[in-house]
Amino acid sequence: MMETTQSDYSIYRQVVTQLMNDQEQLPSLPMLTLEIRRALARPEVSMTLLVSLISKDPALSALLMKYASSALLRTRLAPKTLQDVLRVLGMQQVDRVVMLHSVKSLFVLHSVGHKLLFMDAWQRLTLKASICGFLARQVGTVQADHAVLASLLSEVGSLAVLSAFKSADLVPTPARYHSLCQVYSKSLGVMLLKKWAVDEAYVDIVREAGNWTLQRQRQIELLDLVNLSLFHTMHDTNGEAQLPALISLAAYAKLDSLHNEVAADGSLALVSQHWDVIHEMAAVLR
Repeated sequence: MMETTQSDYSIYRQVVTQLMNDQEQLPSLPMLTLEIRRALARPEVSMTLLVSLISKDPALSALLMKYASSALLRTRLAPKTLQDVLRVLGMQQVDRVVMLHSVKSLFVLHSVGHKLLFMDAWQRLTLKASICGFLARQVGTVQADHAVLASLLSEVGSLAVLSAFKSADLVPTPARYHSLCQVYSKSLGVMLLKKWAVDEAYVDIVREAGNWTLQRQRQIELLDLVNLSLFHTMHDTNGEAQLPALISLAAYAKLDSLHNEVAADGSLALVSQHWDVIHEMAAVLR
């Protein structure tokens, strides 16, 4: 890993800026992902075709099997075949899991240093996505898989920042990488999601994630769950994070009395009492 001084930070900024100015360098969704998503979008797609397409990617098949058997869904009987998985999940959930899988596989890692940064970021992102899915299941206003994907995509720009560094000799330290993400993650995330033509609702989440005081409607919405999961991930993994009090968040104000108890450490009791379930979900996504 290159040793740098404070002034060398400009080198990293220049590399990321070049990526933003040449969007062709940004990763595209794999052809197989596009084929599966096109098939899922058809009004009457055959189960045989979907199974055939998904089977081309053993890692995707394994993820779908694990996801359909996970605590997130609470199915009585674990599915044994891909046909079972498709019946359990339904087309929308399959589409979202396909996107989850694709995001992880998109970013080429050029050195051990890149891989360490990526895996640390991915671990944090999957923890956040699992908190979001767990809260969605408990609160009941948003589908859990929808919340999982929204949370993950809200920081896809952080992974894109890392993809800017193609040389094994130019790997930012964790602190520099974090600083770059703070500056560029949102812009790169919006660019990526627009390039992938995902639902505009996910693009909006990227723009507004971390806006603790934004309130657009009385009922808890997808952004609220993403912000609550972001708060708890930062609270759990970054002891130096400057976080507002949980009770000051617009999202917290929308929680009912069944879900708004605050634990002694300032987090939601609902989260602090169910870390085992949340980590089980995160393990599925990794």
